[in-house]
Amino acid sequence: MKNLLLYIVIIVFYGCEIKQFEDKPNILMICIDDLNDWIGFYGGHPNSKTPNIDGLANESIVFMNTYAQAPVCIPSRTSVLTGLRPSTSGSYKSHPKTDKELMKLSKKNNAYLLHEYFKNHEYLNIGIGKISHKHMPKNILDISGGRGGGPRGFGPRSKDTPYFNWHGQGSKERSQTDWAAFPESDSLMPDYLSAKWIKKRLNEYHESPFFMTVGFLRPHVPWYVPQKWFDMHPLDSIQLPPYYENDLDDLPESALLNTYIKDQFPTTEWAIKNNKWKNIIQAYLASVSFVDFYVGEVINALNNSNYRNNTIIILWSDHGYRLGEKGIFAKHGLWDEAIKVPLIIKPVGLKKGFKVHQNVELLDIYPTLIEMADLPPNKKNEGKSLVPLFVNDTLIKHKKYVLSTYGKDNHSITSENFKYILYSDGGEELYDLKDDPNSWFNLASNNDYNEIKMRLKNYIPIKP
Repeated sequence: MKNLLLYIVIIVFYGCEIKQFEDKPNILMICIDDLNDWIGFYGGHPNSKTPNIDGLANESIVFMNTYAQAPVCIPSRTSVLTGLRPSTSGSYKSHPKTDKELMKLSKKNNAYLLHEYFKNHEYLNIGIGKISHKHMPKNILDISGGRGGGPRGFGPRSKDTPYFNWHGQGSKERSQTDWAAFPESDSLMPDYLSAKWIKKRLNEYHESPFFMTVGFLRPHVPWYVPQKWFDMHPLDSIQLPPYYENDLDDLPESALLNTYIKDQFPTTEWAIKNNKWKNIIQAYLASVSFVDFYVGEVINALNNSNYRNNTIIILWSDHGYRLGEKGIFAKHGLWDEAIKVPLIIKPVGLKKGFKVHQNVELLDIYPTLIEMADLPPNKKNEGKSLVPLFVNDTLIKHKKYVLSTYGKDNHSITSENFKYILYSDGGEELYDLKDDPNSWFNLASNNDYNEIKMRLKNYIPIKP
């Protein structure tokens, strides 16, 4: 009842009709793979073209400083779905690989998966695409469209495009990090099929409130999308992200060992030497514009449906992506480029959006949706509901820090002004995010910052 009263305050504040909240709201969740903040509304890259996500943002609450709990798909999505930090659940890097393992991990921690919790409270679960790392555990979704691109794939793969070899002369290994104008038509892409499937579900009658999820694959590698999306980003107009040639010189060895997987991902040095950096940026931006279009298709379908006045929309990405920053093209890393993500929430009835600048986490999605649906709190959730920030983000202090983890006992603590990284072997990094937003100059060995470093270190999870 308390949550419902808060919503009434929000609705009155925005001049919307309270009657929309007499029944449980539906939820439309859009999750996007490997999308960093290169979105027009976020201002992450000057060449980005994302009119549909921008349009949603203009009518939503946009969290400008959202951090993923991990810079790789499996532990990040596991954290969102379980409501637990990687250091609590034990989900690191490649565990749990399968949906069956995800369910076992959830039960082991006495946690309900997000969709399972809503199902237990009489919501109809509908979903397609990449929601968990694979799709979703058996029996969680009442109506499932499957992975969309097959259980292991990320869409059609061209056998005829050039292979960009950064593994060394004579290597025959082919990495996922490829890019090309392929295939000929959007209709051959899994995300096209996922959007089409969701649009059909939105045109159907559902007698109970639904939790509908679409998991889009792009801009996950390989960056293959049809030619028209590349044409939106002419190569001669592409701007490169900020880059400092000596950026890696002051990093501890553990940072290099943990986050520079050179046999799988091209380095910035290789891209510069082979004049491929702009091509990579173009391919990523083309993939982002492609997925933006299908986000728009889904939102338009909702707006033209009978559910438009009683459906919460939430859009998020599982982690960011480094596109040459800090020496490599990869997600793996505990700097902002790899862990900072978009998070957009449109409550029922909200017509005009606004920005929240406080640091928040993907971990906060679970308790936020519970409160928005006026369901009983899940005491296992380690995140905090964002609903109080819907009314005023300047008077309410949400969190003192946000925590991201990459592998066991490697953590990044981000506060309003500083980022502190501690690796399992004791290697450290400290950055002043106000004076050094690109995290180029490691202050960890500077004694003038010992007090700040120790304060942030207190938030690192204690090793068992």
